Amino acid sequence: MRASLRLLVLAVADLPRSRTFYLQAFDWELAVDLPVYVQFRVPGGVGVSLYQREAFSAQVGTTPALCPTGACTSAELYLEVENLSAATDAILAAGARALSPAAARDWGDEAAYFADPDGHVIALFRALEQTDPGG
Repeated sequence: MRASLRLLVLAVADLPRSRTFYLQAFDWELAVDLPVYVQFRVPGGVGVSLYQREAFSAQVGTTPALCPTGACTSAELYLEVENLSAATDAILAAGARALSPAAARDWGDEAAYFADPDGHVIALFRALEQTDPGG
């Protein structure tokens, strides 16, 4: 089967709080803005949506587990940014919880990790310059 990723949906406990967080952190354009669901247009083509937890439960037929306070979920949004320092400042100002500071990662990116108000992991990264080993 071939499948294309078009939208990532996050179940959230407090939709107004999460809506405000994502707007402040990323300034993404709202494509859909309903009482139980919001969808953002994200540069690069894949959208991100926030779905109020109880309404999400009704849609999928089961209740998603709540993330305990201070913990994080087992998935992440991996977002490329132009200026990692400025993006870090913005996400912290919006209310993110720092998980891991910006550092060079083994796969060739510099990345910093945060948790949104519901514990969803958000990684902000920039690609490190690749050097030619041949000179």
